[in-house]
Amino acid sequence: MTDMLLSLGQNRVARNLVARAKLPIPLPQRLDRIEGGSVERPLEGKTVLVAGAGALGEPLARTLARAGAEPWLRSEAQLAAFAGPGEAYARPSKLIGAEPEAGQTVNAIVVDATGFELHADLKLLWQIYNPWLKALAQNGRSLILARPPESARRADQAAVRAALDGFNRSLAKEIGGKGATANLVYVDDGAEERLSAVVRFLLSKPSAFITAQPVRVSAQARWDGEDPWTQPLARKVALVTGAGRGIGEATARVLAAEGAHVVCLDRPEDDAALSLVARDVGGSLLLCDVAAEDAPAKIAAYLTEKHGGVDIVVHNAGVTRDRTLARMSERLWDQVLEINLGAILSITSRLLQGPLRDGGRIVSLSSIGGIAGNTGQTNYAASKAGLIGMTRKLASDLAPRAITVNAVAPGFIETRMTAAVPAVVREVGRRLSALGQGGQPEDVARAIAFLSSPGSAGVTGGVLRVCGGAFLGA
Repeated sequence: MTDMLLSLGQNRVARNLVARAKLPIPLPQRLDRIEGGSVERPLEGKTVLVAGAGALGEPLARTLARAGAEPWLRSEAQLAAFAGPGEAYARPSKLIGAEPEAGQTVNAIVVDATGFELHADLKLLWQIYNPWLKALAQNGRSLILARPPESARRADQAAVRAALDGFNRSLAKEIGGKGATANLVYVDDGAEERLSAVVRFLLSKPSAFITAQPVRVSAQARWDGEDPWTQPLARKVALVTGAGRGIGEATARVLAAEGAHVVCLDRPEDDAALSLVARDVGGSLLLCDVAAEDAPAKIAAYLTEKHGGVDIVVHNAGVTRDRTLARMSERLWDQVLEINLGAILSITSRLLQGPLRDGGRIVSLSSIGGIAGNTGQTNYAASKAGLIGMTRKLASDLAPRAITVNAVAPGFIETRMTAAVPAVVREVGRRLSALGQGGQPEDVARAIAFLSSPGSAGVTGGVLRVCGGAFLGA
């Protein structure tokens, strides 16, 4: 399925003509995506402007240096934190001026806002971004690190922290035209050492379609400190439901590329397609209808007998049966709620009784429809919102077992399902995002792989939107 405007936008002549004619036609920037598995230095040769002052200087310095970045610092106060890591990884930092020099570009802007206390501190955002945004490269990144508003001791402190969310969402929409993303990470006190994997992910190619999002890093789930940078899922067993095509297939391929043995599950009638995927990724095949009464027991028995258990569970299988509520039959209502929610609750409950190992990961596919709602999708939205409720509750329940539970909420993704919608609806879906385009199944798969990794232990109970900064439900 071809996005004509995205293709046209790669033609420099066409972009210049549109700009000169002042035509209201968005020509989105093609996103820079990763191929294959994770690499040791995902920021190799990338310049990262680091500003602000707070509690995260040292973990941020270690992460950027090891990732291969070239840190540019705004103040001498930051030099001490970056000196050691810079020497260890041969990535010395340098001081730069308040404004970029002619021809100078930066690949990412990172602001440590954990020290923000008063509303006057927000002025620093203007002082940083106003001169440097013009130097931000295509497919660049903005990342703000802060303390969560909920942990503030005073109302003014909470207000400043919450203001960062509004700033970040607006910034994402301003820079999306160049394929750049802007995200915010709220880091709980005591969770600083869990920040590394989150920073790597949000500053590198796998997060290409994630923007305008707040991500929470906490110390809620028990963690042993494991955070492999390459092949993070080696020796892990992953179950992916609905793996025969679309997002499920992409997820199976990405998890396998990251080292996991993938158990590919889909309906018996999808045997041919599923077999090809399982063979290609060197995984296992499990034919099962997730809505069948015996599905939880069958899945649990297979994982136990064939693999000794499971480490990662990706609930991807789902259906849509759209009708306005007044025209929706009882059968269509029941079908969606049973497959999209009831089956997941039952399977998860059974896997928690034994097959899912401590330190495991549960990732469920929700939807921005479950956040914002959508006409004709009361059944679908209810099921996807229900998954978010399950995610939040299980996250706290399973934290002592070091199991994290998260949901991923895709926006408009270029799949077989979206290819079938009317052209006008499809075009609107693509353009109503900060990045001005639809995502790819692999974008969702990369987010799932991140949430499945050992280093993502600080992220649990959350909903990560993979929507390109969609206006819907923003």
